Amino acid sequence: MTTDRTKIFVTQPSLPPLDEFVPYLEKIWTSRILTNGGDFHKELERKLADYLGVEHISLFSNATVGLITALKSLRVQGEVITTPYSFVATAHSLLWNGITPVFVDVEPNTLNIDPHKIERAISPATTAIMAVHVYGQKCDVDAIKKIADKYNLKIIYDAAHAFGVKDPGGSILRHGDLSVLSFHATKVFNTFEGGAIVSPDANAKKRIDYLKNFGFADEVTVVATGINGKMNEFSASLGILQLKYIDRFLRRRRDIAKIYCERLSAVPGVRILLKDQGDLAANFSYFPVIIEPTFHSSRDQLYDRLKKNAVHARRYFYPLISDFPMYRTLSSVMENDLSVARAASDTVLCLPIYPDLTDEQVEYVCAQISTS
Repeated sequence: MTTDRTKIFVTQPSLPPLDEFVPYLEKIWTSRILTNGGDFHKELERKLADYLGVEHISLFSNATVGLITALKSLRVQGEVITTPYSFVATAHSLLWNGITPVFVDVEPNTLNIDPHKIERAISPATTAIMAVHVYGQKCDVDAIKKIADKYNLKIIYDAAHAFGVKDPGGSILRHGDLSVLSFHATKVFNTFEGGAIVSPDANAKKRIDYLKNFGFADEVTVVATGINGKMNEFSASLGILQLKYIDRFLRRRRDIAKIYCERLSAVPGVRILLKDQGDLAANFSYFPVIIEPTFHSSRDQLYDRLKKNAVHARRYFYPLISDFPMYRTLSSVMENDLSVARAASDTVLCLPIYPDLTDEQVEYVCAQISTS
């Protein structure tokens, strides 16, 4: 079914028809407005706020700059408790702000930060918690808020995977002091590159908007030490067009996940981490499986076999953030027990899932796993 020329990757950008994008490009070309809060930028902010069910959203050039700015806007200093099981940008944003990450372990069923471990790691230098909705699964937001309120800590959610995810009260992006989204090309919703910060009120948004534009309040007034984090008009226009297709893309991801669940549930040694739980489920931004000891090969052996057969899965997240050179000497790495995160890093494999993936290709992936 597949050859070296027909590789199946873990994820691919979801793109609308090219002919529908051309009018947006022509409008940008005619207007000569390429950035600095143009019409498409303003329109995408409005439409995203409406679609996501939030009131205040600020677009960014990418989510990493968004995380850096979120911490700056909340004036976070000292130590921040976070997870080692994430993409490295989560912790990098702390170092860029001169903040010390304190890593704690994750929950075995969700791989999100474990609230029970958070409280034990709090010190007089702790000022915030940075949690991640891993694979779009909601963190235990109530437990995290209870801890934050008790110790007067800020909460920043890295919601890079969590576009469109809800809980019974609405969007999960409403939790915490700020939530940061990623619109990278491989995400459920993309703008080529991009991101956003969801704010709780207009004043918070205003400060963030100043910070992402060098701190300018007007043409001659700089009110903060800002950065250049603005989204350009090309990216914003793609986002507007993407919103017309996002529900279709999400339905297709759920259909693919259903096939995986049906075909792999009975395979010994393969544990499915995400299952469809209805409208409030994860958005299937990824489809992680855990390769347990009862499987007839290791995770890495399966990864290599799939790659040789043109299936490019991903060991996501591997290695742990805490294993990289700039983090491995931190006291939290040397003292804390990160056994659950380490076990996940050694056994999780994310399988291909994106709207253009065909049923035949999904079946092929399942066959490679069940017969390997």
